[in-house]
Amino acid sequence: ETFYIGRNLDFALSLEGALKLKEISYVHAEGYPAGELKHGPLALVTPNSLVIAVITYGPLKEKTLSNIKEVKARGGKVLAIAQEGYNTIEEVADRVFYVPKVANDIGPIINVIPLQLIAYYMAEARGLDIDKPRNLAKSVTVE
Repeated sequence: ETFYIGRNLDFALSLEGALKLKEISYVHAEGYPAGELKHGPLALVTPNSLVIAVITYGPLKEKTLSNIKEVKARGGKVLAIAQEGYNTIEEVADRVFYVPKVANDIGPIINVIPLQLIAYYMAEARGLDIDKPRNLAKSVTVE
């Protein structure tokens, strides 16, 4: 199982990352607001869990960092997507992928790319046809 967490704009990115992982690698993934971990999702974290923490939204970084510590206390593995220069994250995350520091309002445009790449490489590692995911339509017809 893979959990994605984030706050504010990072939560939206978490949802998108989880969706992409499900769509092309067929791995169960869910996105959660980091601030809601204590209301259920934290009970699911085990030493076999991967939590991908999106921690790029400036005003809420410290709160998300606290949530990552909660995950680590339960044995979960954490891959963080963080803005360059935010080195504090290295103290708690198992791995960190840095993205360029940009204005918060355009951050999602750049910060979604590593989430897409995670899904891509996971599917590739599993030997799946990335260009033809099963049960997905390239277009939707509205009835």
